[in-house]
Amino acid sequence: MAIAHQFEYLKPHRLAEAVKTFARYGNRAQLLAGGTDLIGLIADDAVRPDVVIDLKGLAGLSRIELKNGILSVGALVTFSDLRQSPIIAKKFPVIREMTEWVASLGIRNRATMVGNICSAVPCCDSGPILLIYDAAVLVSGPLRKRKIPITDWFTGPRNTALKRGEIVTGLAIPLPKKKHAACFVKLKRYDGGDLAQASVAVLALAGNSYRVAFGSVAPSPIRAPKIEAHLEGKALSDTLLEEAVQLVPEEIAPITDIRATREYRAQMIGVMLKRGLRTAASRFEGNGPEYGSSVI
Repeated sequence: MAIAHQFEYLKPHRLAEAVKTFARYGNRAQLLAGGTDLIGLIADDAVRPDVVIDLKGLAGLSRIELKNGILSVGALVTFSDLRQSPIIAKKFPVIREMTEWVASLGIRNRATMVGNICSAVPCCDSGPILLIYDAAVLVSGPLRKRKIPITDWFTGPRNTALKRGEIVTGLAIPLPKKKHAACFVKLKRYDGGDLAQASVAVLALAGNSYRVAFGSVAPSPIRAPKIEAHLEGKALSDTLLEEAVQLVPEEIAPITDIRATREYRAQMIGVMLKRGLRTAASRFEGNGPEYGSSVI
């Protein structure tokens, strides 16, 4: 992959230095973590930064830590790191399940979960997962640090709530206090490293409570509040599942693109929702398919 565009390369070793540098250059700079998205954009001449700021020299951004019920995922944590983490396998197995469907091994070794949501494409695999966990994005800027709820993070295709000079340092993901189980369903055109035609994440909680999120069927990953409200407190049944599917058109706004038509996405998201709900519910009861098993 040839890169003909020239730019200055900087690798700060302190977060304060990185923030100051990024704020100084503004829109002329791009941040580099895994680089799987950025390098392709530069090679395609889609972005032409004057400066690339490499964050890999910053200490403390590669940690995966569970403390006081909050999972901390640093900005440099790759999808392979998540797959190999005992904490993720034991406490957040659906995150590990999601990583199995992310691109190829080579990409997973470089791409980061934070970079995935910073790209903010509608099909990003991390989006629906973070939405069902009510995660927050941790940000450091020139003036202050702040915590952005994931529900406020995505503002449109490739757009986020970040302000000038702000750098994402990590994610805070609460571990539900209630008993729970989950499922991630991704529809692709072929086996291998394809982007999602549609995706569904479901979190089943004690008391017949469900959180549902979709990817690739709206301008950004979204929660499904009408479906969640309809399911609340009710035991799953064939009738209830069909009623949930009937609400899908009120939640999504799919488009037609190179990967799928809007009609196909709308049809398949209903199928995926039913399978995701059934799988999460059966895992909650302890008799569902193992995490990582495809249900579509």
